[in-house]
Amino acid sequence: MSTDKKTIKFEIVTPERIVLKEEVLQASVPTQSGEITVLPDHIPLVAILRTGVIELKKISGENEVISVSGGFVEVMKNKIVILADTAELAVELDEARIEEAKKKAEEMKKWKDIDAAQFAEISGLIEKQLARSKAVKRWRNLNNIK
Repeated sequence: MSTDKKTIKFEIVTPERIVLKEEVLQASVPTQSGEITVLPDHIPLVAILRTGVIELKKISGENEVISVSGGFVEVMKNKIVILADTAELAVELDEARIEEAKKKAEEMKKWKDIDAAQFAEISGLIEKQLARSKAVKRWRNLNNIK
């Protein structure tokens, strides 16, 4: 690779697949302690992910956006490894299906006979759909797609 800019090896993996493995200029990641932006030579850390959106600045200058729910991030000197419960590239997401899934989860939340565990699970599903929707909108905005 011929670039004068320092890069970070970025890898995000779910139990199903390697979602993305690429060199990037920076990564913004949602953690339980807040959003962090990782640049080359970042101090090492391990953090718990929260459901949200990962934003990457690629070497080409383009932006990549990933919806993520749960997992861990490990930052080493010039490498980021994310082990996520679920992760999807914004470009792969279908807005109509996201809205449908969100509405279905919100309807389930109104059911009378649900216990606290079911309520928490349904709330988690809603949070995941909101993150997916936010990822698509951010990706479109960053890449000037209407």
